[in-house]
Amino acid sequence: MKYGFKTIIALSIAVCVAGCNKKKGYQLPGDAEIIHNNEDQLTQLIIYDVFTPPVASRIYGYSSLASYEAIRFAKPGYSSIVAKLKGFKTPPEPEKGKTYNYTLAATKAFFTVVRKVTFSVDSLDKYENPLYAGFKEKLGDSVFNRSVKFGEEIGKLILARAATDNYIQTRGKPKFLGSNASGKWHPTPPDYLDGVEYCWGTQKTFALDSSAQFSPPPPPPYSDDKNSEYFKQNLEVYNTNKNLSKDQREIAKYWDDNPFVLEHSGHMTFANKKITPGGHWIGITAIACKQTKADAVKTAKAYALTSVAMYDAFICCWQEKYKSEYIRPVTVINDKIDHNWLPLLQTPPFPEYPSGHSTITRSAAVMLTKLFGENFAFQDTSDLRYIGMQRHFKSFVQAADEASISRFYGGIHYRNSVDQGAVQGRQVAEFILKKLNM
Repeated sequence: MKYGFKTIIALSIAVCVAGCNKKKGYQLPGDAEIIHNNEDQLTQLIIYDVFTPPVASRIYGYSSLASYEAIRFAKPGYSSIVAKLKGFKTPPEPEKGKTYNYTLAATKAFFTVVRKVTFSVDSLDKYENPLYAGFKEKLGDSVFNRSVKFGEEIGKLILARAATDNYIQTRGKPKFLGSNASGKWHPTPPDYLDGVEYCWGTQKTFALDSSAQFSPPPPPPYSDDKNSEYFKQNLEVYNTNKNLSKDQREIAKYWDDNPFVLEHSGHMTFANKKITPGGHWIGITAIACKQTKADAVKTAKAYALTSVAMYDAFICCWQEKYKSEYIRPVTVINDKIDHNWLPLLQTPPFPEYPSGHSTITRSAAVMLTKLFGENFAFQDTSDLRYIGMQRHFKSFVQAADEASISRFYGGIHYRNSVDQGAVQGRQVAEFILKKLNM
């Protein structure tokens, strides 16, 4: 077969273009970036599936632990976290003398768990498939397959523990509608939803001895006396909420983090989806890691420890919530002070005491302070793409303090409840740090 000069030139160009395109195939991100991207994919999935905040904390906890337990072998000096927690079997170790890619193993471990503890997993294919293809092209079959297998083993070990934490037993529970007894919680306006996750206090904790280990003191008891502490705290919420400054309103809305807010317009009802409180602090964890240029192993550890702290904090908080069954401000204020009043924020559907935001944000802040320092200034952009807002903080504790008081400004918590929640969250995180010898 004969080719003309122009044909040969055209074929040469085509071969060159094909070769260049092959070289420009899927480019793997850096190791730390992959860990960040994995967590972000999980956050988007949690938002899409509208998991409750306590359940979201469970998902972050198990998934992030799986990621860390696989990647920790990439760098000397990083020990197992799950070996010091409750109910986990001894994690597997890589085969000596064999080559692994631990970022790939961590990714496989992470999504092995994610795909079992979430719903809309088909949405992950578009993210995972090209990522695995990129790893395979870079590593070759032997290292790729070995790393994937190791990640799967880690993921299965984490899932074995998840199967025993009492979560499945709580899924078939009847509705919790509270009580009409004086001072006790019952569904609140505008939607009068039943109580969320009322069995969460029965969840097996990661580190704490029990869900009641750091129970706060009882809240002010019910009283008809207008001079009582009980009545005064309601009056304080009412007066504060009616006279909020612009900054106080902004703080309340910034930290709302209600994953499913029902909006009403005439006869229409629609929902806005946002990150959970835990998701917000996963975002802050990402900011801290990126700001310090943390490597992949430290990044995975930061996600794991922050998630563990929030998970145990949620369990402690919810144990007390459904033990006290404390009434929400809107119920008392509508009954005793102003029939037409509604708080700035939509009241979440569960008992008031203590504040969940306060508990889990302080637990996360204590953990992040241990990892990154006390005076860690940062611009919190974790909520920017959801509500178009960002704020600057001089430390993690300052951010947690603002998150706490935001619930009081929002009219959905008493001041005592946000204060006691913060104490409980600090106690939880400090206990975990001590247990992990950190």
